[in-house]
Amino acid sequence: MNAVYVLTPERRPLMPCSPAIARLLLKQHKARVVRRTPFTILLLSPPATTYTQPMTLGVDTGSCVVGSAAADEQGHIFYLSHVELRNDIATTMKERAVKRRNRRNRKTRYRPARWLNRKKSIQHGRFSPTMRSKIDAHLREIRFVQSLLPITSIVLETGTFDPHALKHPEVLRHKWLYQKGINYGYANTKAYVLTRDEYTCQHCRGKSKDRRLEVHHIIFRSQWGSDEEANLLTLCKTCHDGLHAGALTLKKSGKKKGVLAHATLMNSIRTQLLKRIEGAEETWGFVTKEHRLLAGLPKEHCFDATMIATRGTTPTFCTARVLTKRCVPDGDYQQTKGVRSEQRIPTGKLGGFRKFDKVRYQGREYFIKGRMSTGYAILMDGAFSKIDLKPIPKFEKLKRVSARSSWMISQRTMPSF
Repeated sequence: MNAVYVLTPERRPLMPCSPAIARLLLKQHKARVVRRTPFTILLLSPPATTYTQPMTLGVDTGSCVVGSAAADEQGHIFYLSHVELRNDIATTMKERAVKRRNRRNRKTRYRPARWLNRKKSIQHGRFSPTMRSKIDAHLREIRFVQSLLPITSIVLETGTFDPHALKHPEVLRHKWLYQKGINYGYANTKAYVLTRDEYTCQHCRGKSKDRRLEVHHIIFRSQWGSDEEANLLTLCKTCHDGLHAGALTLKKSGKKKGVLAHATLMNSIRTQLLKRIEGAEETWGFVTKEHRLLAGLPKEHCFDATMIATRGTTPTFCTARVLTKRCVPDGDYQQTKGVRSEQRIPTGKLGGFRKFDKVRYQGREYFIKGRMSTGYAILMDGAFSKIDLKPIPKFEKLKRVSARSSWMISQRTMPSF
């Protein structure tokens, strides 16, 4: 059974009903449809009773993906979602800066520089655009569920990350390494590597008679090689030059840079969510994992959120659908194209459609990925993958289901277990 969400005439959420009851209310003109995904009806007259049961919203917070689920006190699950957050904001802003800098250099070379008038750069307690996007996405998902179901309590799975321990796991076994690390007593990492290798070339072992030693990155920095000692090696200048010239090869394995950006983001997201959501409870990943394994559920963000919402109780699913959401930008930075920006790119409606609108074509629902001024559209499926349709759909054969918003919403069947 897939639960149908019910709202009062004042749009206050009630307990979900079955599809049969929803169909009867619509047939008798006692309700109308206000949202198709997820299917939600609005009562046209005040109900006889507005009694609701306490419901808990469980949120599996994350830097890339957020899972959420809503359950009552008996462990019945009425809502499941999988939200993909944006991780392209920094890249797109850098692209915008490049384009603007190029234009200023071409068009306004003699205009005085104005780089000290940025209010955001000196604002107290400022977050980066990426951080604001991720925090707002969490809050937007919580508000969305609260608009559908009578949520009385919220439980967040959060976690504090130690970037130093993630980078150097040995500090968990030897706490003194927090103060006295591997490089303790050396001027820098280079001095440590030279001492570790006993001031001997690790390729020729001194056979080249070259006394000048250099520290070499096994995985080049241009290929995201790490600056840690695990990726460094002592070579003489002769071997080092020959290696970069392609005359020599090393049979050594190096180490790439570790990415700790998401762990750092989660430390801040955790603090902000607990501060902004009044009365929110906190749980941790190891608790959720044990509950999920005891319930026999596979590793999915929505199932993690399920065990958070039920607080460890074996769940009973009253819905077989998972809402899949992907956060999308409000618009495109690029407004024109051409050598002299002579051709303007239409960012508004084109043929009555905008990018990311949900449309119906040949009985199936898609999202608009791109539009052509000649009257054709490129479509995406529910998994947000491009669909190669032959012939290319025309505007007049598309029917808009819903306008674009801050995320694209589709439904998929709950994973089997």
